[in-house]
Amino acid sequence: FDGMRAEGQEEVVNLLRCAWAGSQKYGALVWSGDIHSTFESLQNQFAAGLNMGLSGIPWWTTDIGGFFGANIYDEDYHEVFVRWFEYGTFCPVMRLHGYRMPYQPQYGTTGGAECVSGAPNEIWSYGEEVYEICKKYIELRESMRPYIRTLMEAAHEKGTPIMRPMFYDFPEDKVCWENESQYMFGADILVAPVMERGQKTKEVYLPKGSTWTNPWTGESYEGGQTVTVETPLEQIPLFTKDNFRLEV
Repeated sequence: FDGMRAEGQEEVVNLLRCAWAGSQKYGALVWSGDIHSTFESLQNQFAAGLNMGLSGIPWWTTDIGGFFGANIYDEDYHEVFVRWFEYGTFCPVMRLHGYRMPYQPQYGTTGGAECVSGAPNEIWSYGEEVYEICKKYIELRESMRPYIRTLMEAAHEKGTPIMRPMFYDFPEDKVCWENESQYMFGADILVAPVMERGQKTKEVYLPKGSTWTNPWTGESYEGGQTVTVETPLEQIPLFTKDNFRLEV
C-alpha cells in the first residue's frame, strides 16, 4: 500500500487472501482463497462474508463456483455454479474465477509452460441454459450500480457492512438474531441464497415493521412472518423492503 501510494496512486485496491482488523484502511479487497467447488463450501462462504463485514472489512468476494474440483461438463456442478453465481451477484464484489477441469495439455518444460492450465471458465463455457441465467444476473448487477454505489459510500464513510446479518438492520426482532440462512444486501434487499442441491422451495423470514415484496412475483407481505417461496434454478429468493423496487 505504502509503495503504491509513493508511486502516485491515489485510489489503492489490493486483492488479498488474508487480512486482519483494520486492513480496510489499506484498500484491502479480501477473497476467501482457493476453496472447493461444492455446496458445502458455498455455505461456508455465506458465513465468512457476513463475519468479514462485521469485522469492519466491507470489500469481500469469493471465487464464484469455487476454485478446486469442478468439471465444466458435469451437469451436477452446473447447479452449484449457477447458485453460487446468483449469490455472488449480491456480494460486495462480484467475481468469477476457478481452476476447472478438464485440465489443458502441458505445453512446455520450462518457466510458465510447465504449468497446466484449467478449462475455460466463461459463463458461456457451461452450456446455453447456464449462460442465459448468468447473463441475466450480470444485467441485474449492472442495474443495481447506483444502489451499490450508495452502499460503497456508506462503507467508506461509516464502516457500514454492505452485506450483513439480519440483526444488523432489525436488532429488535429476536428471530433475526437466530436466522442463519439469509442476509441483507444494504438496507433494502433481503437475500436468501439457495445453498443445497435440488432445493425446490425455501422458507424466508420477513422482519417485523416493514412490508416486503417478492420481485419475482410482485407479491407483498407484512413483516413478522415466514413465507415459503419457490426456488427454480434461475431464481434466488429475494425480497425488497417497503417502497424499494428491484427490476429482475
